[in-house]
Amino acid sequence: MTNLEKLIRHFEKFPGIGSRQARRFAFHLLTESKEDVTELSELIRDIKSTVAECTSCYRFFSRNGHGDHCPICANTLRDTTKLLIVERDSDIDAIERSKTYDGLYFVLGGTIPLLESDDVKKVRGGALKHTVLERVNTGLKELILAFSVNPDGENTSRYVETLLRDLIATHALTVNQLGRGLSTGSELEYADPETLKSAFENRKQIG
Repeated sequence: MTNLEKLIRHFEKFPGIGSRQARRFAFHLLTESKEDVTELSELIRDIKSTVAECTSCYRFFSRNGHGDHCPICANTLRDTTKLLIVERDSDIDAIERSKTYDGLYFVLGGTIPLLESDDVKKVRGGALKHTVLERVNTGLKELILAFSVNPDGENTSRYVETLLRDLIATHALTVNQLGRGLSTGSELEYADPETLKSAFENRKQIG
């Protein structure tokens, strides 16, 4: 296998990238200057040492003097009574751009497909339970489930409710999910600010 073929194979592993797009990426690099390709290779080489995973919300962030916590978790002005549970880091980016939420986050790490129970092992269920237990001691009152509006997202919401059932009951936590504004089949990552604003304003209590 040639280096070009290996590069194409790596691009094919990217989420949402098919073989045709992977080939376009690879061949595009061949048209770039040597300096640009070198800069890209250095960014890729250094990303593991310059980007860390927040020990509180589990999102990735650039190390800039925030220690083990990302800028959001380290911000003392954030509302600690609310915890928004999302699938992935990119969901947080979309919500922050909308400027509609001022609480804290938790990145679950994916969704749980209806027919693939083994995927439960791939999400951070134990870490979520630990985080909620810690947060209730600092004033946590509301959990907001913000998963994709599709069957897998709904199944993940049920999983989280079941996982946290005892903590929710013991500490009288309110559990809400994003309301009208997000259409069926939509993903938070691609939602525009106005849509997200509407979804937050119309969030509804579960159960």
